[in-house]
Amino acid sequence: MTQSAPGPESLLALSFPSDPQVSPDGQRLAFVLSRTEEQDPRQPQEGWARPRYKSHIWLAGPGGGPARPFTTGEGRDSAPRWSPDGGTLAFVRDGGGPSDGLKGQLHLLPLSGGEARRVTEFRHPVQNVQWSPDGRLLAFLSSADDEDRRDERGEARIITQPVYRANGRDWLPERPARLWLYDVQAGDLREWHAPAEEITAYAWRPGGDGVLLVSSESARHAARWEQEVYRLDLEGAPRRLTTWNSAVQAVIPHPDGERFALVGRPAGQGNTEHAHLYLLGGGSVTRLDAGHDHPVGNLVGGDCHVGAFPARPVWLDDTRLLFVSTVRGSAGLFTASVGGQVTPVDHDAQGVISAFTANASGTALIRESATRFPEVELNGARVTDLNASLPFPARAPQRVTFATEHGEGEGWVLLPGGDVPAPALLSIHGGPHTDYGHTFTHEFQLLAARGYGVCYSNPRGSVGYGQAWVDAIHGRWGTVDKDDLLQFFDRCLEHFPALDATRTAVMGGSYGGFMTNLITAHTPRFQAAVTDRSICNLISFGGTSDIGLRFWHDELGLDMWRRADAEKLWAMSPLRDVENVSTPTLIVHSVLDHRCPIEQAEQWYAALTALDVPVRFVRFPGEDHELSRSGRPDRRLTRLTEYLNWLDRWLRPA
Repeated sequence: MTQSAPGPESLLALSFPSDPQVSPDGQRLAFVLSRTEEQDPRQPQEGWARPRYKSHIWLAGPGGGPARPFTTGEGRDSAPRWSPDGGTLAFVRDGGGPSDGLKGQLHLLPLSGGEARRVTEFRHPVQNVQWSPDGRLLAFLSSADDEDRRDERGEARIITQPVYRANGRDWLPERPARLWLYDVQAGDLREWHAPAEEITAYAWRPGGDGVLLVSSESARHAARWEQEVYRLDLEGAPRRLTTWNSAVQAVIPHPDGERFALVGRPAGQGNTEHAHLYLLGGGSVTRLDAGHDHPVGNLVGGDCHVGAFPARPVWLDDTRLLFVSTVRGSAGLFTASVGGQVTPVDHDAQGVISAFTANASGTALIRESATRFPEVELNGARVTDLNASLPFPARAPQRVTFATEHGEGEGWVLLPGGDVPAPALLSIHGGPHTDYGHTFTHEFQLLAARGYGVCYSNPRGSVGYGQAWVDAIHGRWGTVDKDDLLQFFDRCLEHFPALDATRTAVMGGSYGGFMTNLITAHTPRFQAAVTDRSICNLISFGGTSDIGLRFWHDELGLDMWRRADAEKLWAMSPLRDVENVSTPTLIVHSVLDHRCPIEQAEQWYAALTALDVPVRFVRFPGEDHELSRSGRPDRRLTRLTEYLNWLDRWLRPA
């Protein structure tokens, strides 16, 4: 490492694009650009930097050329949505200045110019804003002026629901967000529908006479991820259309107004099953991507995704549905026909389309690769040049393969360069049904720039390699997946003399943190470990995680409340074998992480402390499971600094 090597603060030089929205005529594009600024540059706190995200809406087109800012000011703007005539943008704004405490309020801004007009003044933000097809109405979800001041008042909180806390949201409200309607011409705002259970997705019917929405029959169904599709007209109560009894990620009304597509898993298929496309109508259900053994959606992880990344499939006409799919370490656009034929439309095996919107006239998207920062495109033309602001040159990864009984696995190595062998890091992704691949990952680039070789792969259980590859770890976490990871790492050390096999570390987050704990409990071969938002006790996870009531049943076929199953869960828990750990370990966890609750980190820390294993525990207030990807900038900097300090301490020569 040279004295000029970049540090964690290089993150502050990046601007993050999100939420690309194509205009109705397909010739223009609105998107959100988030950058990092001092919280209040007029009143900086001496000796205490407070970098925060600031976001504004940018426009591009028609006629090509670079994008330009459309909104300005001190508020944080997001969620641009074109009116059907293309003349107005609806968007969401957090405040308008230091004295305006309103969060996430709906605004309207004409494209011809003028000031933004605030539509709502609720205590709670609005979400999922959608124009009706005729442009008369705006629908959105909000808890409006509901108040919950029990904690502030020191009152008891009575729990009666199966799931009462959620990652990224903390305490769930006593009643779900309602669906609202705003009449644009009349200026009339009214509550449209108060659901008994949360609305997780909805979409206008093509005639504008109502919406299709996704919800659950009861709180117990919701806790088991059992959802249904309902029809809600402008007047009247919702009517259930399905008996799906399983997760539904999105609903897409067909142009004929009668049928609809959905993204989901059929009943009886758990979390290991790929999400696929189904067409429903006339009493029949047809899978549209039956010959496509890859999941719908982009599941390739990255840490430069701040904001919303839409990927709901779109009907291009009566017969073709456009969708994004993860294939090996890439993600691209495909079409599925009503006849079941899947065709690639825009798929680069060395790249990732991380967000898109489209209509029959145009497509807006965000594209990235391992060596190129995410950029925004309109109809194939790039309208941003964010890669030019990278604070250091991006290194290109080298592919490494490994053999399994399910076929060839793959991974990659980022080498730092130089003449001295570099310490080698084995990084393990979360999920486990996600993917490493061809996204730009600042953390990996930073580690390589600081002199580390970064090895990352897709062991069995990862998505993008077929359903059998995912199913291979059902009921047996920490077996063949561990074998794949260690075999891959051995091949990296064997094929790249630039890696120093005597200075190695294992690291990962979520499922990757579970595997980090498990590996250090089974082998002393690594000189350091970093376990982030991890799992160590599968039994207590089942009772504290926001997904705990269903997760082990889906993943392992086990339930914590059955004695025989609990014994199996304990046998698979790293905590059972923690007495074997000798690897110096950095533990990183967020206090509001309800996906992998912080009690998991506390148990691991207590055990390592009792065993006199060198350990450091870093707790982040106000953050959840997404800290490494979209957490507050100053906290992301602290996390990266802790990583580097720990690795430098244990892997650098004296």
